[in-house]
Amino acid sequence: MKTMLNVAVIGLGTMGNVHVEAWSRISDVNVAAVSALDREKTEAVASRYGAKPYSQLEALLEQPDIDLVDICLPTYLHKQFVTKAAEAGKHIICEKPLGLDVKEARDMIDICEQNGVELYAAQVVRFFPEYVNARVQVKKGKIGNPGIVRLSRGGPFPRAWENWYADEKKSGGLILDMMIHDFDWLRWTFGEVERVMARRVVRSEGTNPLQYVLVTLRTEDGVIAHVEGTWAHPSFRTSFEIAGDKGMIVHDSRDSAPLSLQLRAHEDKGVDPGVAVPESPLHKDPYQRQLEHFSRCLMTGARPIVTAHDALKAVEISQAALKSASSGKPVEIVKYEVN
Repeated sequence: MKTMLNVAVIGLGTMGNVHVEAWSRISDVNVAAVSALDREKTEAVASRYGAKPYSQLEALLEQPDIDLVDICLPTYLHKQFVTKAAEAGKHIICEKPLGLDVKEARDMIDICEQNGVELYAAQVVRFFPEYVNARVQVKKGKIGNPGIVRLSRGGPFPRAWENWYADEKKSGGLILDMMIHDFDWLRWTFGEVERVMARRVVRSEGTNPLQYVLVTLRTEDGVIAHVEGTWAHPSFRTSFEIAGDKGMIVHDSRDSAPLSLQLRAHEDKGVDPGVAVPESPLHKDPYQRQLEHFSRCLMTGARPIVTAHDALKAVEISQAALKSASSGKPVEIVKYEVN
């Protein structure tokens, strides 16, 4: 069994930097390489973590000592770079969402299977203790039979390279990029989703667009979930309520930070809010927990908590929500066979 993994991180935006820092805190992992288009940023990050900088992915993938490639690129580049890494024989972690649609996600899974490499999907909410604990309580029957679930996730509109989040063809918008976290957790906790209905409000004028979406989902077991997503909050926040016939589970991320200063970025001042990510007061944050878990799975052959198929199903639910939001009609989830 391999005792040390050499990891390369591709993409050094907000999430890429989060991943590099998390990898650096894992004892049996070496951040061997980093790569991004911005040469100055790449060299600075490489210097900080003792990694080798690469401006060309092909040169990085030729290195025989790289075991695992962690892809933190914009969503529309996932399939292209997963394909290159898989064909080079590298195991892969890919940030959510796995692909822009079900076909892309399915193709990526097939490509990795054909090349005999592992594909791990970074659906990090499965590693947040409050969501893990809520699921445990539901599964133990602590609130009886669950009936209604409400989840909310919101923050400022994300700013990134070439403003790619603003192009729904590249990011999938709020539904695919952010609400996918809650869709994945709902399916993990309550089972398969069979019907989706979505409504959204978008203000696209100016350089600071706002968006609000409400998605109602019904699972095969009859649980009804209302999922709220927004790119209109001045700071990142999450909450949920899970009601059963014997009780309720409640969470609000603001409870761990009762004193909060929130300042909205103003368009006329050119303030760039960047990409908001949830914070954790834990010594070992969920991003480190997630990457540590994947590295252990790769070294031991264990099945991961979240599989590439799980990530595909989350994309499937998101795709149905996008279709419903556009048509104004409910969408049934189409079932298909998975190997």
